Amino acid sequence: MPTPPTVPPRARPLAVVNEEIRGLQVDGGLLSPEGRLRYEELLVEWAAAVRGDVAEAA
Repeated sequence: MPTPPTVPPRARPLAVVNEEIRGLQVDGGLLSPEGRLRYEELLVEWAAAVRGDVAEAA
């Protein structure tokens, strides 16, 4: 059973996470298994950053 993605202890700026997600894209949109795992980790980090932005705005 795969290990669930972990959230980094310190949130990075949303723009930095977005840039790293874009950097994973390859021709045809296919990722290696390692790239797919990193993509999933980044999505978790991205969601946490979005929640942080919303909480700060409130």
